[in-house]
Amino acid sequence: MKNVTAKELRRMWTEFFSERGHAVIPSASLIPENDPTVLFTTAGMHPLVPYLLGEKHPAGVRLCDVQKCVRTGDIDEVGDESHCTFFEMLGNWSLGDYFKEDMIRWSWEFLTDEKYLGINPDSLSVSVFAGDADCPRDEQSAALWESCGLPKDRIFYLPKENNWWGPAGITGPCGPDTEMFIDTGKPACSADCSPACGCGKYLEIWNDVFMQYNKTADGRFEPLRQKNVDTGMGLERTLAILQGKKTVYETDVFAPIIKRIEELAGVKYGSDEQTTRAIRIIADHVRTSTFMIGDEKGIAPSNVDQGYILRRLIRRAIRYAKQLGMTAPLSAVAEVVVEEYADAYPELRAGAQRIAEELDREQERFEKTLANGIREFEKLCHYLVGDTVSGKAAFRLYDTYGFPIEMTVELAKERGLKVNVEGFQAAFAEHQQKSHAGAEQKFKGGLADHTEATARLHTATHLLHRALKTVLNNENVNQKGSNITEERLRFDFSFDRPMTKEEIEQTEKLVNDAIAADVPVVCEEMTVEQAKEKGAVGLFTSKYGDKVKVYTMGKYSMEICGGPHASHTGELGHFRIVKEQSSSAGVRRIKAVLEH
Repeated sequence: MKNVTAKELRRMWTEFFSERGHAVIPSASLIPENDPTVLFTTAGMHPLVPYLLGEKHPAGVRLCDVQKCVRTGDIDEVGDESHCTFFEMLGNWSLGDYFKEDMIRWSWEFLTDEKYLGINPDSLSVSVFAGDADCPRDEQSAALWESCGLPKDRIFYLPKENNWWGPAGITGPCGPDTEMFIDTGKPACSADCSPACGCGKYLEIWNDVFMQYNKTADGRFEPLRQKNVDTGMGLERTLAILQGKKTVYETDVFAPIIKRIEELAGVKYGSDEQTTRAIRIIADHVRTSTFMIGDEKGIAPSNVDQGYILRRLIRRAIRYAKQLGMTAPLSAVAEVVVEEYADAYPELRAGAQRIAEELDREQERFEKTLANGIREFEKLCHYLVGDTVSGKAAFRLYDTYGFPIEMTVELAKERGLKVNVEGFQAAFAEHQQKSHAGAEQKFKGGLADHTEATARLHTATHLLHRALKTVLNNENVNQKGSNITEERLRFDFSFDRPMTKEEIEQTEKLVNDAIAADVPVVCEEMTVEQAKEKGAVGLFTSKYGDKVKVYTMGKYSMEICGGPHASHTGELGHFRIVKEQSSSAGVRRIKAVLEH
């Protein structure tokens, strides 16, 4: 197999599919547009849900990209050999065009041909869906793999938990998949050893999903109007395989970041387990934070939603930097992330100053937090009975003051005290359970469901956006994110002060005037340049490619968008702003409803 760099792999992927009629589309934002089912884009298919459900994509029916993704369910596991919070996903899609035959043939070619990855066919195994009440056994995929030259004994039939791709949220497109694995050469763990056993013999490299169904809110699987293909190959994991590295942290995407941390902290990666783990955590968390802040919908640290996750990552990185004795700011590490990724993701170069400022500001805040935590710890010790800090008390320091348990243990040890760490972990687990879904599955419902109510509220965000620009007399008032359920909309926009009561009332009036006009919602396809010439608002044009959809509502709104809408503004009902508040530095948030 070829030892390729990240830059070479990205290019090889897009060229391979471009030569097979795929439009190369840019990565979408890390912050999902109008989708409250998740806080971050967690997979390549996530931004394409409307098109997988049948909406026409401006770039056509064959697409490929390299999508930036974040998954935060395992933050506390980061530091081991495999977990990362940010990753890049190589993906290609057929929107009702080709299906299993072409995709499996291309997968084999890309994996084994010397022009591409050049993997020895003898080291490849695959799994296919074993079948159940929802979907039959996938004999077709197995036969197609055999026709490529793969022997039957390396084709495994596995159940839904292994070979079924569910929707990004609670509902949505899904279906059976076929997964490709590299045999690592480890001995089989048993006679039944397969890619499902997790013994380390089989390492997944690619996943082809054959989307045939839409999972409904009541748990049924309805056939999709169009059959789709959605594939995903993790760039970091693939690089580790191709470069013969034991972990993703030793590949060329992490090497320059780790080198900078070594220089700043005066330590050596691999010198001991504790140092290596700390360096991995700093490298991963700073890389992820850099992408979050530098995203086209860039966020800032806060106590809610995406900002909370960002704050948690930055503060965890600071903790481990302190452990290494690193006094330089995290922004010095972020500089390398920007340098290494700016060619692939130009938004990082454009936002380099903001990235450094946000990291420095949060680092300063955390220093104050630590000072407050130490004061509270001293008070706790003053009233402590016995020699052990209870788990609940340690968790209160963590939950209320952001004081890390490691520091509580360290300070207690200096005073000859112990900490009930098991009690802390139990309190922490209880807290996690209560706030479950918090990171990624925080909300229920959402635009991905495409209900009429959600489409109406989505349409209202366009009118709200235009009204805000008018009332605040500022064309630089731009959308910074939105979150829509069937019950309400939440709209974040760039503005540096609270709106007055009069401004809120005037904004409501302008939206309701547009609704009363009952103008049609007209959709047109055009190039990005044509859209700009017409005066369309297009904040996130990079996600749509060369051609875009422009939704016009008379004189009231003209925006580039990709989601579902009402057909006339008169369908919306009465628009009412429920709350206007701060979201983060320089960003305000409006919550609003449509009443009938």
